[in-house]
Amino acid sequence: MCGIAGAVWTDSRLALDAPTLQRMADALRHRGPDDEGCLLRTLPPTATAPETSAGLVHRRLSIIDLAGGRQPMSNEDGSIHIVFNGEIYNFRALRERLQEQGHRFRTQSDTEVLLHLYEQEGDRFLELVNGMFAFALWDEPRRRLILARDRLGEKPLVYRLEPGRLVFASELKALLAVPGMGNELDPASVDAYLVYQYVPHPRTIYRGICKLPPAHMAVYEHGALRIRPYWTPDFNHEISPREAEDAREQLRTLLSDSVRIRLESEVPLGAFLSGGIDSTIIVGLMQRFSSSPVKTFSIGFPIAEYDETDYARTAAQAFGTEHHEFRVEPDAVQILDRLIWHYDEPFADSSAIPTWYVSRETRSRVTVALTGDGGDELFAGYPRYWAMSIGRGFDALPPSLRRLLASPWWRALPHRRQKSFWGRVRRFAESLRLSPQRRYLDWIAIFNWARRAELYSAQFHESLGGYDPAEFLEESYARSSRRDIITATTLADLTTYLPCDLMVKVDIASMAHSLETRPPFLDHRVVELAASLPMGAKLRGRKGKRILLRAFSDLIPPSILRRGKMGFGVPLDHWFRGPLSQPTWNVLLDERTLRRGWFRPEAVRRLLEEHQAGTWNHSHRIWALLFFELWQRRWIDHDSRSVVSALQVNA
Repeated sequence: MCGIAGAVWTDSRLALDAPTLQRMADALRHRGPDDEGCLLRTLPPTATAPETSAGLVHRRLSIIDLAGGRQPMSNEDGSIHIVFNGEIYNFRALRERLQEQGHRFRTQSDTEVLLHLYEQEGDRFLELVNGMFAFALWDEPRRRLILARDRLGEKPLVYRLEPGRLVFASELKALLAVPGMGNELDPASVDAYLVYQYVPHPRTIYRGICKLPPAHMAVYEHGALRIRPYWTPDFNHEISPREAEDAREQLRTLLSDSVRIRLESEVPLGAFLSGGIDSTIIVGLMQRFSSSPVKTFSIGFPIAEYDETDYARTAAQAFGTEHHEFRVEPDAVQILDRLIWHYDEPFADSSAIPTWYVSRETRSRVTVALTGDGGDELFAGYPRYWAMSIGRGFDALPPSLRRLLASPWWRALPHRRQKSFWGRVRRFAESLRLSPQRRYLDWIAIFNWARRAELYSAQFHESLGGYDPAEFLEESYARSSRRDIITATTLADLTTYLPCDLMVKVDIASMAHSLETRPPFLDHRVVELAASLPMGAKLRGRKGKRILLRAFSDLIPPSILRRGKMGFGVPLDHWFRGPLSQPTWNVLLDERTLRRGWFRPEAVRRLLEEHQAGTWNHSHRIWALLFFELWQRRWIDHDSRSVVSALQVNA
């Protein structure tokens, strides 16, 4: 893993000098503490092109070819240059093929394979690559810059396009190191954040700065930027139930090979082990390919409902791993300070906290860790997919009965507790009038449409114009319009929630500690097979992952097979009724916060009062608002005080 940044410009007034490039690299030091490199080139004007300059910088976390993999890296004649973040898992096979075609290599690095593959195949070269990556390739003779991200968004890449310049980086903080880089907030991005708990691509929190979407390539040439997808699997293709029965062996073969090729490393390697189905399967496969015990890592918390260490220990004992278990007492204030600096933009998934801790502890012993990310989206592991099946039954009812069941009298149901039986029924019923796609968004949103209407100030409402954050999710649903609604929902999560939330969470938390993570479930071969399976192969009743459980039954201990799903989280609800209660009240309702004009003070106060009284569990909404305000103090106000100081002063 590494950090990359740079720019191409034709306007000399927008030039990036060597000190600026160095500041960009310094902002990414945590992503690559082992080495750094810089390339700064200027091409003279021609009859058809103005003077053109390119600057590339790289921070390296050394994993493969420790001695020879320095970047920026160039081809044999020095005409093509690359800065690369990630891993190419099939680079050895590609290297052999390229050697047979006459290419000569100077290193053992996977990065050099990309240079030669581009020379050989042109713009279609990414179709042949199996890996996780974000990179920038400068083709000097053609004066063109290529930016690309892997298929599932495992590695980040942001950019700003201006007349006469394109600037890019792994993280926003590196872009903000460029003098004059704008940091104006985009109200539509704030709205989307409060719906999804993240800012969805291609937006960032700032106007004019974008994320390159997963599975896309951008070509900057002649002052214009063209963006296109290079991987477009047919999500409407579905195999038959009989073919799905035969797919078990294929799934086992593909996932096993995915694990095998992700074990290549010249530095110590291990795995996150939660004791859930997905991480247990990954560790079981790793151990079968390993001649010595696999190093596994789990963390535990003092509150039982958030502690999975017993299950992780069971899996570790079953496979004979070298297991490391850490028990931590999360410091809410200290961790919030670090998260706000590293995540660059508002990010309200509180499972970033345990991910941060497990990454920190894992990095103390290894440099690479395999994970179980992706199994829930691919094999219908979330309980909300079962809820969608109930909604599908409602949609099949006669119109008159649907109108009755969705009528407002449901709102009279008791709902003192959000997660009580009647609270769940009430929330389910209130969304029945919506389309299935918008109903799903209403269920998963941090602030659904009704709550945002209560929360937003008139000024904020007006600034949004006609923006509708639901369109992001609906566009993903449209890619599987001929599939059943549950399958379409899993695939929508695969292309929205997974890259924008889960992959961001893991990348930032792990790279903050210079730890590389590799999720074998996200091998595109596994993804394409899983996407083609009928829902009956994945979900029956409330039990998901059917085909996965059957394909790997020999690897899953009985107690893990029987356990219910436990989220990877922290006790936010207790924090906001305990140690963070008064500081949060004071921060969210102080004059500095209210002057921003985003929210109605009475709506914020009501959330805090209802949570404190135990009427509702608003912990995730409060976390989102607190993160947003403290993020603004750090990144917009440039307040030199830490979050720790802000919360302690307001205590």
